[in-house]
Order: sequence, then C-alpha cells, then structure tokens
Amino acid sequence: MDEQHTGPAGPASGGLDPRAELSEFLRTRRARLKPEDVGLPDFGRHRRVPGLRREELAQLAGVSVAYYTRLEQGNGRNVSAEVLDSIARALRLTDAERAHLTHLAKPKRHRRKQAPRTEQVRPALRQLLESMDTVPAYVVGRRSEILAWNRMAAALFGDWGRMPAQERNWARLVFLDPDYRDLFMEWDQKASDMVAYLRMDAGRRPDDPQLVALVGELSVKSEEFRRLWAAHDVKEKSHGVKRMRHPLVGGLTLLWESFRPAGEGSEQSLVTYFAEPGSRSAEALRLLASWGADATRPGADRAAP
Repeated sequence: MDEQHTGPAGPASGGLDPRAELSEFLRTRRARLKPEDVGLPDFGRHRRVPGLRREELAQLAGVSVAYYTRLEQGNGRNVSAEVLDSIARALRLTDAERAHLTHLAKPKRHRRKQAPRTEQVRPALRQLLESMDTVPAYVVGRRSEILAWNRMAAALFGDWGRMPAQERNWARLVFLDPDYRDLFMEWDQKASDMVAYLRMDAGRRPDDPQLVALVGELSVKSEEFRRLWAAHDVKEKSHGVKRMRHPLVGGLTLLWESFRPAGEGSEQSLVTYFAEPGSRSAEALRLLASWGADATRPGADRAAP
C-alpha cells in the first residue's frame, strides 16, 4: 500500500495530503453507488469490486477512463469546473460533497509561514449571545473549536469555562469525554456529524497544522473516530433535532439551527438550541434558566479572551 494513504497527514507537507484526500474521497463515493442506482446492468457475482467500476463512472460523467483514473489517483491539477460538475452529478453528490470535491481538486493556497491566529468573536456577536438568556447558544469556529457561549449553553452542555482553552473543542469532547456520550442519546449520529464537519474543514484548509494535530490525536485515542474518518463523509452545519439526557432536568428534545455570521470571510457559526413551545423540554429549559448560577459556575458564560 502507498504509505501516503495510511495516515491522516501527508509525510512531507506536515498537513493532510491533498492528492490522497482527493483519491480516497472519489473512491469512497464511487464505492457507495450500485449499478442499479444509476440505471446500469448489474452482473451480480461477476463484479469484483463494491460499487461502480471506474469505467462505468467515466461513462456516466462523459470523460475518458484514463482521464477519470488520473483524477481518482489524486491528479486534479488541470481539471475544469465543468468536468468536476459532471463527475459530481454522476456520483450523485450532495451540495456539501460538491464543495468538498472542488476544495480537494482545486485547493486554495494559504500562506504557510504565518503562525496560526486565534479566532476572534466580534463584540456584537458576544453581546447577542448574552442577550439570549433563555436560549442555549454558542459560537463555533474552525476545527469545531468552541469560541464563545452564553449561560444557558453552559447550563445545558457543561461548564466550558473550567476547561483549558485547547479542550473546548466539540470533536474532542464528543470522542474523549464520557459525559458527552451520556448527554447525547443518539451519540453515534453526533459523532458522525462531528467527523463530517471536520472533513469539510480539512478540504478547505488541508495545511492547517492544528487540524492535523487534532485529527492525529483523535485517531490515536478513538477507534470510532478512525473508522468514521476513513469513511470520508462530509457535511455542513445546518439544522436538526437533538435528544439529550441532562443530569439535572432529564430528557430533552431540542431543535437546533446554525447560522453563519456575514462578513470578513468568517468560518464561524452561531448555533442555537430551542424547544417546541408548551413542550416538556421547553419547561426544562425554563427551569435551567431560572436556576441561573445554581445550574453552572458563576462566570461560565464568558469565553476566555
């Protein structure tokens, strides 16, 4: 096996290997499609590989087998946007997967010599968090880092203010902290989502040393993370429903929405949680809000500067 495909980071660059990432992403997307999914005949036991063959995918995309093979081997340097779009349609990619394919095939060049800057949350956004006194809300940045939060988020998710800054990271919490495994009733889905978000970050910034270090740490410490990372699934934060088991108020069913603040090329997201009006979960949130400082440590509503 090519050693460049065996680990999360490329051996020479100190970052994720873009060629290996492109190769594995295309291979895993092709493997999940069956011939009957795309109107091709299935020869059953005569097929030696899962999913579509390269020549079948090339036919669907309208490109030569040799051209697609070079792309799946990680050579996307000269591929056009039109060809990528044809391949995305043939592979039936989601919008997030299409964006990820473009990031991998045509990566943006980032200045490598600069020390990574700490992400800053705008003061107005912090004020918005503080004003949402009945809604758990937080701001998450690159690499799933928790940058700021309000008192209700601390009451719901735990006192992040007591953690060292480097541990305020959703991926690290989900995979390495057993309290979060207990908190989320559908922990498997939460874990899958977190890895998919990290994969999107990796496509945008494959040379981010902090992301490489995080992936390396989680790969060493969590077999579940290694398995999910190898699947190459990607997803953007959007909205959904989370069921939780809170140690103080019991079961909660909460809707969540993610918003991307505009301006300045920010990669931050504001995430809010709320309950259906009149539901038991709404009453539980009101109870958490009324407890205030009794539900979490005083001062835990503020992120470290």
